[in-house]
Amino acid sequence: MKLKRFLSYEWDAIAGIATAVAASILHLLHKLDEDIMMSIILVLMALLFINFMRHTRNNELTAEQVARTKDAVSRIQAGLKLPEVILVGPLHLRAANEQFVRHMRGDTVWFNVCLSMYKPQVLFDALLRPAVENPAVTSIQFILDESQKSLWQQTIHPRILGCTGSAKVKEPRWRSLKKNISFVLADSHASNGTEALLSFWGEPFMAESIARHVPRYIFHVQKHSELLPHLVELERNFVHYGQEEA
Repeated sequence: MKLKRFLSYEWDAIAGIATAVAASILHLLHKLDEDIMMSIILVLMALLFINFMRHTRNNELTAEQVARTKDAVSRIQAGLKLPEVILVGPLHLRAANEQFVRHMRGDTVWFNVCLSMYKPQVLFDALLRPAVENPAVTSIQFILDESQKSLWQQTIHPRILGCTGSAKVKEPRWRSLKKNISFVLADSHASNGTEALLSFWGEPFMAESIARHVPRYIFHVQKHSELLPHLVELERNFVHYGQEEA
């Protein structure tokens, strides 16, 4: 390591400096006449110019390598296709929900979500309260199956009223929803686009028990996914026309 460092020194520059110092001392001591001194100066200037030319070429080679590397990285990035949907498993389910809610903004739609999931206070505080209290969210519209009306009136709605920003939560649109699809649709300030958390009722995507249904797997639908327009259309059909036109 020391030898490599030793060899990396600019020995031609060091030799030139040493020669210049020695010549200057000899000239001051009148041991070196002006003609020889001038010759030494010219040689040193030539060495300096050669050293400058070598470093200039090295800098040009480095710039060319950087440019080629940048082009190669750009081609690789252009060839990578971002996933349209990301599967989120049990270990990352809560973190994905919390991040999605934290990045929400604007009007949001909660279609056919299972309200029993928010029945435990700890899950309500982790998954639903942050959406209600998120100042970037302007409205929350639930589209729910009529079978969940009692749970909404007795448990979920009273808790929402205790949250800051509860006025943004609209009266749910009650429908007869026979579909097993469930999703939360919202704009995201993280991606500057519309995203969705998509899940399905029943095994293996949702664990069913007497007390409540708990999602096991959800799909994070990205803003460039071709699935998003279908979810938007599904929500519009149920909002404006009801089940008959869905």
